[in-house]
Amino acid sequence: MSEERAHHVTVSLARKYEFVAEFPDVPEAAAILFDEPAPLGDGRAPNAAAMLGAAVGNCLAASLTFCLRKSRVDVDGVTAHVTTHVAKNEQGKFRISGIDVELAPEFDAADQAKFDRCEHLFEDFCIVTQSVRQGIPVNVTIKEREVAPAS
Repeated sequence: MSEERAHHVTVSLARKYEFVAEFPDVPEAAAILFDEPAPLGDGRAPNAAAMLGAAVGNCLAASLTFCLRKSRVDVDGVTAHVTTHVAKNEQGKFRISGIDVELAPEFDAADQAKFDRCEHLFEDFCIVTQSVRQGIPVNVTIKEREVAPAS
């Protein structure tokens, strides 16, 4: 039996190329500001490419942490250093050409064997990374603009 979940985000233009993302499914979540780098925007916040890298890094770090804890490893910390590469494709359009993630887990040396086991398992349970690797269908619609009646 298949289980499906959905996550909702509302993204609204704030000014210039700054957008605010809000998460109605998570009432306590803070809004996140996005901005494009100069010369398009002011670079006051991460852009979507950086946030995709953050999502991949977060998912991998959480999956590794979950596996280690499930293996009864006392995890002192996990840090993900992510580089999201953006390059022009054959048509001259900027696209994400790759994402490099370096994970730095902190745990007691006595748990090395348990870590070695998790090292070969955790990536398969990272929803975001495995989805990005496969390509995700994105359906786009444009809502018809509501026109106010003429006075």
